Amino acid sequence: MNRKLFFNLRIPFSEDKLESVIKACLERNPHAQSLLYKQYFGFSKSVCLRYSSNQEEAKEILNEGFLKVFNNLGSYQPKYPFKAWLRTIMVNTAINYYRDNKKYNQELTIESIEEPIYDEDIINKISADEILTLVQKLTPAYRTVFVMHVVDGYNHREIGEILDISEGTSRSNFMKARMKLQILVQQEFPHLYENYHHETLKARQNGY
Repeated sequence: MNRKLFFNLRIPFSEDKLESVIKACLERNPHAQSLLYKQYFGFSKSVCLRYSSNQEEAKEILNEGFLKVFNNLGSYQPKYPFKAWLRTIMVNTAINYYRDNKKYNQELTIESIEEPIYDEDIINKISADEILTLVQKLTPAYRTVFVMHVVDGYNHREIGEILDISEGTSRSNFMKARMKLQILVQQEFPHLYENYHHETLKARQNGY
């Protein structure tokens, strides 16, 4: 069978209709698989990056995640949002990546220093990409708990069960992660803290 005839035998699908693309993916249509991958690549990578320390780790998680997506498309139910289903797979893949490599991770030691000022106004002046860069500087143990709790909404009991750690360890890692992030913000954006001190002092002088 020549190449032209082979392509003519493929069942057509509508590229602008997700249900049609998914159906074609289930039939192992490589064009549909490529289309689905490209369409949700950015969204999926953003999920993976939050759990990774660098681009290479994120790429590994992303590729493994999409392999699971294509292998489990048959379990997806169209009545539910596809992005939510995809996100769950990517998050679970990232968590499994951490668990598989946990023995190579080392805890981060936080020196005895005064805890920096934490103010929402300061954090709001930092871009999402800048915050992500700081989160990626955390050790895997701290970063995983922090992202699971803050971004993906797991409580500490759930985190403990998933990562096979105690609830207390989850809480401790989260607090240490939060403290380390505050330290990193102060180190990377000292001018924001200088402005904060200046504005606070000015407000006090004006009787606020």
